[in-house]
Order: sequence, then C-alpha cells, then structure tokens
Amino acid sequence: MKVGVHLGYQNLHGMADQEFFRRETQIAVEAEAMGFDFAAMVEHHFTDYAACPDPIQALSYVAAKTKTIKLMPAAVILPWNDPLRVVEKMSMLDSLSEGRAVLGMGRGAARREFKSFNRDLADSREIFDEAAVIILDGLKTGTVKADTKWFQIPETEIRPRPENWSNDRAVMVSMSPSSVDVAAEIGLKCLRFSQGDWSKATPEINGYRENFKKNHGKTAPPFIISDFMLCFESREKVTSYTDKYFAEQFLQVATHYEFMSPHFKDLPSYATYAYMGDAAAAAGGPDKAYKDYVGGNLIGTPDELYEKHLIRKEMVGDYEIIANFSYGGMPYEDVYEQMKLFADKIMPRLKAE
Repeated sequence: MKVGVHLGYQNLHGMADQEFFRRETQIAVEAEAMGFDFAAMVEHHFTDYAACPDPIQALSYVAAKTKTIKLMPAAVILPWNDPLRVVEKMSMLDSLSEGRAVLGMGRGAARREFKSFNRDLADSREIFDEAAVIILDGLKTGTVKADTKWFQIPETEIRPRPENWSNDRAVMVSMSPSSVDVAAEIGLKCLRFSQGDWSKATPEINGYRENFKKNHGKTAPPFIISDFMLCFESREKVTSYTDKYFAEQFLQVATHYEFMSPHFKDLPSYATYAYMGDAAAAAGGPDKAYKDYVGGNLIGTPDELYEKHLIRKEMVGDYEIIANFSYGGMPYEDVYEQMKLFADKIMPRLKAE
C-alpha cells in the first residue's frame, strides 16, 4: 500500500502568507525522511481556505530538496489551465525530479474560483474531458495539438521532451458518477476525498472497477483516498482537536464550496456536492454537520485509526492514502507530532498489506 501526504495550504494561523507558504511546503520535504511514498499538493486560489496557485511550481522546489519521494499535483484544475502549459510544466517537473512526477487532474467545484478565471461551473465537465485527452496525449507523444470546442492548439513540439509517460502515471479526481465513468473510459487511477459514509460510495467504486476492466482488459488500479488525518496517542487530544481544528476545516470546506447553496442540484455532474449540501441541511447547518464528515476520515489514536482503515478496506477494497495533517489553523508542532506518530506506528502496518 502506498501512503503519501497531501498539502492543503489552508492559512488559518494568522501568519503572513510568505512565511505560511514556506512552512506548509516544508511538510513535503520532511515527508521523505519519514518514509512517505509521495507528496501531493492542491491547486486553489485567492483565499485562506487553500492558496497554492501552482502546485507544479511548488513541487519543483520539493524536487530539489528530496531524492525519492513521488511528486503529484492533486490536482491541476484543468478548466483553469491551458493544456499546452500543463504538458510543458509537468515535463519540466519530471525532468528536474528525474522521473518522479505523477499528474493529478481535477475539474474544480467552487464558483468563486471559476468566476475569476472567467469560466462557468456548468462547463467544467466538457472542458475537463477535452483537456485531459490533450494533456495525456501530449505527455505520451511529446506533441500537443487540438481542434475541439474549447481548445484550438496548432501542432506543437514540447521541450523538454516528455519521457516514459503513460496513463499509469496519471490520476483523476473522481467525486461524481460522471467523473468515475470518464476515469474508467480513459484508463486513469481515481482520487477521492473522504466526505462521509464510505458505504455510499461503493456502488461508484465497484462500477469503476467493472468498467475499467471492460474497457482495458486489466484490473483497475487501487483508488487514492485523501483523508484529513488526526492521529494522537491521547484520546482526549483526538477529541479536542477534532472539535477545534477539524470542525473549523469542515466549516471552511462548506463555505468555500457553498454546500448549503442549491446550485449543485442543477449540475448533475456535481452529485456528491449536492449530497453534502443535503447532509449539512439535515444536520442543521454546516457548523453541526461535521460529525458525518469525521466518520469518513481517518481520525483517532493509532489503534483506532488502523481499525477504521480495516473497516473501510472491507467496504472499498484496496486503496492508497494521501493524508492531510495540516488544516484548521493547527499549530505546526502538532502537525509534525501526529505526522511522525502516524509514520512510526501506522504506516509500517499499512505498507505491509
């Protein structure tokens, strides 16, 4: 089982942005020494919810500070990016890291970010589907070209030329039935965020595996699951930190994506976000709905956390983890404490599976 860290760049510490960005990015550097397999970074813009406007550039810094850890933007949001530039930047990252780059792609879900990029949320499915094919083909062939509804790119050779790329080195955020179908059709590994009861996601997961095998004649790769992680020896500390930092994280998520807004119900390709809104409303608002969210993520003492993993694995089958240890304004000394505890007490058991 592969295990990584996921950096969310949520600045609720009151730090100046420059200092915060350096502190958050350093987590990826330290992760290699702790034995993590890969480091992943979000792409988000404009607010303290999460501000990492170019994960590929940030990962280039990490590449220079590390030797072995895999490097994955998780994810480049395709409706906000030129496919030609994505191919160029991923090829550069791969060259500088000596082949350690993994491409993560997503389509975004926050209206406030789409608005600033002059894109409409309703168009994200079409834009993503076109851009993903262009990018994957460009990385495999070293040439980018397109004549589609959203992209017109004359045939262009890439420098530095990409090497050894295949769909096995690409991951797609798949948080809706339509995204899961696209991933199975193209032949990509899926990344899912923990957002509630995992039993509700099993029909999509099983459908993905069936369609992947039907389309490609081989077993689908394991999902990657991104968890907001809490791991402390003390049960009291787990409880207090859940109520303080995890609750703040959930409130930030609900506000950023507007879970309580009805607009997702008019967008079938965002079915999971509509469900989250319904769950929040049923719980009396986003400030009280985080308990269901807690249940989906890996939170607890080391033994509790591993037991939750085993229960989840019974439901979803084999999967990989990228753990976000830094969120909600949690002090960095606590971020590193739980990260080290997870690496020492839990990660060896996971990797032995």
